[in-house]
Amino acid sequence: MLKGIHPVLNPDLLRAIARMGHGDEIVIADANFPSSTMGPEVIRADGVSATAMAEAILTHMPLDTFVSETAWRMQVVGDPEATPEVCSEFQAIVSARAGNFAVASLERFAFYDRARTAAYIVATTEFRLYGNLILKKGVVHPGEVFWG
Repeated sequence: MLKGIHPVLNPDLLRAIARMGHGDEIVIADANFPSSTMGPEVIRADGVSATAMAEAILTHMPLDTFVSETAWRMQVVGDPEATPEVCSEFQAIVSARAGNFAVASLERFAFYDRARTAAYIVATTEFRLYGNLILKKGVVHPGEVFWG
């Protein structure tokens, strides 16, 4: 047990987000997402919702400020303008934890293509449909590092 670390982040997740560099991406996947066939290393987060995982990761990982888009959700098939409740929650979490970033939407297969190039996929047990999010890691500035 460590102090100051979000309790949802297990050792494998801590290792993953610590190893990621500027511009690397991480997928937070729902229970229906084909995590094991995408290609990137899959980290299991059984019993954790996608929104809880987004909150935990964004507690410790900054988003990229060097690009126009830094977070993406999957569009609803057949209704790309729809915003499922879980996606509204993602936006609220990103705004609260990371700042003024919009969560962009990607068509389902474009989302899959982007997920294939991610550094990691976190497989949650989020049962709400379209509970998938991709986050692009930003820069940790010198003043944000704790040295004791």
